[in-house]
Amino acid sequence: METAQTMQYSTLEVTQEGHIAHIVLNRPDAMNSMNPDFWAELPAAIRAIDDAGEARVVVISSTGKHFSAGMDLSVFLNMKEDFKGDPSRRAERMRRMVMLLQDSFTAIEQARMPVIGAVQGGAIGGAVDLLSACDMRYCTKDAFFTIKETQLGMTADVGTLQRLPKLIPIGVVKELAYTGRNFDAEEARQLGFVNQVFDDHCAMMDAVMRLAQQIAANSPLAVSGTKTMINYAVEHTVAESLTYMATWQAGMFQMEDVFKAMESQKQNITRFSAATRRR
Repeated sequence: METAQTMQYSTLEVTQEGHIAHIVLNRPDAMNSMNPDFWAELPAAIRAIDDAGEARVVVISSTGKHFSAGMDLSVFLNMKEDFKGDPSRRAERMRRMVMLLQDSFTAIEQARMPVIGAVQGGAIGGAVDLLSACDMRYCTKDAFFTIKETQLGMTADVGTLQRLPKLIPIGVVKELAYTGRNFDAEEARQLGFVNQVFDDHCAMMDAVMRLAQQIAANSPLAVSGTKTMINYAVEHTVAESLTYMATWQAGMFQMEDVFKAMESQKQNITRFSAATRRR
């Protein structure tokens, strides 16, 4: 069976080191715009990584000056060619196409492991949709973000309007979506859209990879369960979420893993105490 690393991509570069998978948007000459191949390749890569079950964290970054310029013009040209014929059939094709595009980023949300977005330069239109589906986001100080669609005469339809209101205040989401204005790295940090801002791409990637290593050092089942529970809680009441938690724990709780982790923590504390006494 092909792995995410052996699959052939025209828009991505996929590598894995240890338990950390790294997906790089790799069309810098086109500002990593999202052409038709991208919309098929990204979910295929995410699901191949998820199915293999070897990675414990996925990092998504990009090459060049900008993270991504969003939807490529070729996608709209293809849609224009298909935008003809009987109105009801045309509408059904359009609905199906939008749902396929949505599925590309839903794959990020559905992956069992955390997915981290690392952004430099512009993240425009569809790039905000992608990042909104990630578990955490980090960026460089030159980064900026734009919900561009209203300026292009359309409504954002691939996840930003559904996910972003759960990440930042809804009044701000409406302002950003209605106006299409840029918001920079510092505003994104203040809003909580990004966790941290770095001076440059190198510093950001070093920090993101260190974070990924910290996550990968923990029990993958525990981290997967934590992601599942947090995502569930966003969509449900506290009571429903607690009930789901109890049901999940009944099937997933592994006493052996807990005792191993507790013993490891005990050893770390002992070593720390010994080192402190020697000072």
